[in-house]
Amino acid sequence: MDPVVIPILVAAIVVVFLVASAVRIVPQARRYNVERFGRYRRTLQPGLNLVVPVADRINTKLDVREQVYSSDPRPVITEDNLVVNIDTVLYYQITDPRAAAYEVADYLQAIDQLTVTTLRNVIGSMDLEETLTSREEINSRLRAVLDDATGKWGIRVNRVEIKAIDPPHTIKEAMEKQMRAERDKRAAILHAEGERQAKILTAEGTKQKDILEAQGTQQAMILRADGEAKAVELVFQAVHRNNADPKVLAYKYLETLPHLASSDNNTFWVIPGELTEAVRTVTSAFGDQSTAGSPPPAQPGETAPTDESHKSLTPELDTGSTASLAAATAADEAEKQAAAAVSDAKAEAKAAMSPQVPRREQPSAD
Repeated sequence: MDPVVIPILVAAIVVVFLVASAVRIVPQARRYNVERFGRYRRTLQPGLNLVVPVADRINTKLDVREQVYSSDPRPVITEDNLVVNIDTVLYYQITDPRAAAYEVADYLQAIDQLTVTTLRNVIGSMDLEETLTSREEINSRLRAVLDDATGKWGIRVNRVEIKAIDPPHTIKEAMEKQMRAERDKRAAILHAEGERQAKILTAEGTKQKDILEAQGTQQAMILRADGEAKAVELVFQAVHRNNADPKVLAYKYLETLPHLASSDNNTFWVIPGELTEAVRTVTSAFGDQSTAGSPPPAQPGETAPTDESHKSLTPELDTGSTASLAAATAADEAEKQAAAAVSDAKAEAKAAMSPQVPRREQPSAD
C-alpha cells in the first residue's frame, strides 16, 4: 500500500469525525444547553445547529412541553388535629432551559417539596369539613405559591389539582353515619310533607263533597217543599171549591189512619186524639136522618098525643127507625174499620221493633 494513501485516509476520517461532531440536529419541543470548555455557551433551538467540535458539548437536553407530575400521598394535619393523606397532581412547563438546568439541581424534587410544605400551611388553617369542600381555594393558593417560587427556576406552574383527600378510617365511618342520618332525615321530612299534602287534599275533597251534597240536599228539600205546598194548595182549593161535607172529610180522615204505621222503619205509632171526634162526626152525619123523623119531646103544659095521632105517626116512626138503624150500622162499621186500622198499626209497629216475630198480613179493606 502506498505510504501516501494512509495519511490521506486518516485525514479524511478525522475530517468526517469533526464534521459529524460539529452538526447537531435538535428535535421539535426540545432544547439543548451547550457548554464550551465547561461554561454555558448557548441553547440550541429545534433544527440543524453547528457547534465547535471538541470545544463545545451538550450538557442537558430538556423537554419544553407541558409536563404532568403526580406526587405520592402525603400526611397533612388539619386545624382540628386530624391526619389526612392528600395526593396532588402538578402541571408545569419549562420556559427557560438555562435556568432550569443551572438555577436548581433537581427541579422536580424542589417542586414536590415546595408543594408539600405549602399544602401543609394551607390545610393547617382549615378543619376537615372545610378541607373537603374547599378544593378550588386550595388549588388556587397552591398555584400562586408555586408559580411565584418556580419563576426564577425557569418553570411555569400551569395548574395544581388535589387528586384525593383520604381521612382516617374512623372519620370515614363517622361521615358515612352522618350522611346516612341526613338522608334518613330528608326522607322522613319528604314523607311527612307528602302525608300532610295528602291529608290536606283529602280534607279539601271531603269539604267540597259535603258542600255539594248539602247544596244538593237543600235544593231537593226546597223543590220537595214547593211540590208539597202546591199539592196542599191544590187539595185545599179543590175541597173548598167543591164544598165537601163533613161525611167526606171524616171518611178521608179514617182512610188515612192505616198509613200511619205502613213504613218498616217506624218504631212507634201515634193514635191521634181526634179519632173519637171523627167517629162521632161520621155517626152524627149518618144519624141526622133518624132524628129528623122522630117527634119532639112534649113540653110542660102540653097534652100528650092521642092514640089516633100516635097511630097516624107510626109509618114515619118506622121509616125513621130504619134510617137510624142504617146510620148506627154505618157508624159501627166505621168504628170497626178504625179499630182494625189501629190494630194493624200496632202489629206493624211490634213487628218492626222485634224482627223475630213474623209480621201479620194486613187484611184488605172491603
